[in-house]
Amino acid sequence: MRQRLLCTVANRSGSNNSLTPSPKVPAISLAYEQAESDIMKRQPRNPKTDKLVNERLISMAYGQIGMIQALGGFFTYFVIMAENGFLPSGLVGIRLQWDDRWINDVEDSYGQQWTFEQRKIVEFTCHTAFFVSIVVVQWADLIICKTRRNSVFQQGMKNKILIFGLFEETALAAFLSYCPGMDVALRMYPLKPTWWFCAFPYSLLIFLYDEIRKLIIRRNPGGWVERETYY
Repeated sequence: MRQRLLCTVANRSGSNNSLTPSPKVPAISLAYEQAESDIMKRQPRNPKTDKLVNERLISMAYGQIGMIQALGGFFTYFVIMAENGFLPSGLVGIRLQWDDRWINDVEDSYGQQWTFEQRKIVEFTCHTAFFVSIVVVQWADLIICKTRRNSVFQQGMKNKILIFGLFEETALAAFLSYCPGMDVALRMYPLKPTWWFCAFPYSLLIFLYDEIRKLIIRRNPGGWVERETYY
């Protein structure tokens, strides 16, 4: 969730300069985001009482947006398991058998038997899909971090570095998934194209959730939503 922290620093300072060196292009791109249109109307930050990383930011990053991201990853994980015959109900308590390399007849929910190597390929494919799903939901997370109060539609998508960052992280995820040899080097396996779309509803949910939150803050300044979620 480093994007959210960088967004906070960039927006509160109103600066378009790079903050700290980072290998993550999407996070860096937020430092180049234009200041929000109403930034001069806001009260300056009190360095003694207004912490840069506060409880509200942590709640948003890990308790709300982060939870939706995790749900997107787990949903994709269970979809792939189910498509390979392992329904969620059949996964409970299967770990000891699953990881035993000497057991080569573990049955799935439909009675098919799986060897140790076959099971591990499915497992590592799920790991790859979880990673890709996090990339997909991070699209929305990066976009909502552009503003703290204004709608993204008001702010616009003029930040070319941010747009490049979206493509860059997606291309990297695709490279790690489909490049030959990654199954040996990083245990990352190719995904069906449809598995990329499993996390799309969660990415949309993150975007709508934050847009509604910002709308409520604008319509009801000083209200409960602003007090509990405005960072």
